[in-house]
Amino acid sequence: MENPQQKPSAAAMKKTELVVAKCDCCGLTEECTEAYIKRVRDRYSGRWICGLCAEAVKDEVARSGRGIGAEEAMNRHMSFCRNFKTQSPPKNPTEELISAVKQLLLRSLDSPRSGPGKKPGLLRSQSCQPVLQSGCFKSN
Repeated sequence: MENPQQKPSAAAMKKTELVVAKCDCCGLTEECTEAYIKRVRDRYSGRWICGLCAEAVKDEVARSGRGIGAEEAMNRHMSFCRNFKTQSPPKNPTEELISAVKQLLLRSLDSPRSGPGKKPGLLRSQSCQPVLQSGCFKSN
């Protein structure tokens, strides 16, 4: 015989039921509980954004030199996503990727990150020359 106190209520089951939520920035869909969706909407002014976009918004706030708020950072990221979606596919995706990585590396090398409590940008730990001269690559 079942104990009626052990049965979850309809309201409790609805809170743990998974529903599909679509990111207002990038359009990615995720399965989430309604309680989680509500928490995200409360945090982002009624908008639901996925975890990837939430990290991008945090990064936008951190990168801002003038200390923008989360709302401005989210608007910037949403604008970026809209612009990205409206672009047609690249004619040569490999070259586009190489160019994007090059720009990212150049930007990170030029970025002034040194200072108290900040790690410097990309640095070489040592030259690869000693490894090549160590005899590891000698052919017999």
